[in-house]
Amino acid sequence: MSYARAAQTVLLASLDQAHSLGDALGFRFPHDPGTVTGITRVLPGLDVIEVDSLALLEDRFRDVTRMLSAGGAHDHGIDLAALDPAELTGLPGVQELLMLVEIAQFADENEWDVVVVDCPPSADMLRIVTAPDTLLGYLERVWPPHARAMSTIGTDLRRAVLAATVDRIVKAVGEVRDLLADHDRTGARLVTVAERVALAESGRVRSAAALLGLRLDAVIVNKVLPPMPEPSGPAEEAHPAVHWYHNRRAEQFDVIEALGKAMRDIPVLIAQHTGAEPVGLGSLQALSFGVDSAASDAETAPMLGDNPAEVRTRSGEPVVRLESGTGLHSVYAMRMHLPVVDPATLRLGRVEDDLIVGADGVRRRLRLAPVLRRCTVDDAELDSGYLVVRFRPDPDVWPLTPEGR
Repeated sequence: MSYARAAQTVLLASLDQAHSLGDALGFRFPHDPGTVTGITRVLPGLDVIEVDSLALLEDRFRDVTRMLSAGGAHDHGIDLAALDPAELTGLPGVQELLMLVEIAQFADENEWDVVVVDCPPSADMLRIVTAPDTLLGYLERVWPPHARAMSTIGTDLRRAVLAATVDRIVKAVGEVRDLLADHDRTGARLVTVAERVALAESGRVRSAAALLGLRLDAVIVNKVLPPMPEPSGPAEEAHPAVHWYHNRRAEQFDVIEALGKAMRDIPVLIAQHTGAEPVGLGSLQALSFGVDSAASDAETAPMLGDNPAEVRTRSGEPVVRLESGTGLHSVYAMRMHLPVVDPATLRLGRVEDDLIVGADGVRRRLRLAPVLRRCTVDDAELDSGYLVVRFRPDPDVWPLTPEGR
């Protein structure tokens, strides 16, 4: 709503398969069975869409089978035309990837100034965000690019078409991965509540965002009780509901204060409880005016919607530098922002030229810088919100100097 008020064109896309966006807007989107839902304009400059992953899956699968059918029959392999699209819904990550590819295409169309994505709860969203890297890493190992390239020039036309199709998929998924990691184009905002149990969850999501390289712009604390005047008479004569209200609001602000201390580099914004449920465009427009900064300096703190760029948080990409020594006696340090909530969950592994980093229930496969691929891991530590991994040259693969050292 803030972007639309600033005369920017907005596309609001929902990935939540519960289709709650229409419920919140008080609008019923058409969902014709077997068709991909379209974009609906609900206000001047504000378009919305509920992305239906099942319909997308059926639509894209039929495109693939038509392409493969054009390649002619073959005695080997699977007849994809004999499969029903519903049989693919059990494959992990397929629906999530299709939705992300759809969003990336919207972003590349340049028809809107801003694309806002309404995401499912944090656990589901993190699975969606990790899907591109998971698929690309899997294809890299199972059917690497050089093998696909050989298939495209072979005599098996059907295999050549399949290889070309996989290359198209890799290109589309790679563009999604790059879009998510582009801090100049993509940012995330975490919506939470002022409760102790949500405090730890917010910290884990922040840790996951840093590990995955996402730019976290702000944390929005929802349903915070607004201020209420103190009782005019003696406190002991006030109604019990008044005491409950003041105590509950004090508890909420204790949580907000703790959240601000835990996320010092990220704005914490407050969305006050509206009383009545904000359903419909009018209620949501009013709510967009009622988001305040929880920072102590309210005049200088960024407000949600004031600046579409808002705050650039630290990049999740690692930085490598020579820490000491030369030649075989060098020590290289790889440093990346990783505010781990529970250090006991930190896991490191090495697979060929990749470093596997896991923390707070999320894992990422990082391609090592060329110089580190000829090294072995020496040690690792968490240092003030950063993961530091040190490497030493492997004598078996390290290039020798003219002196042989």
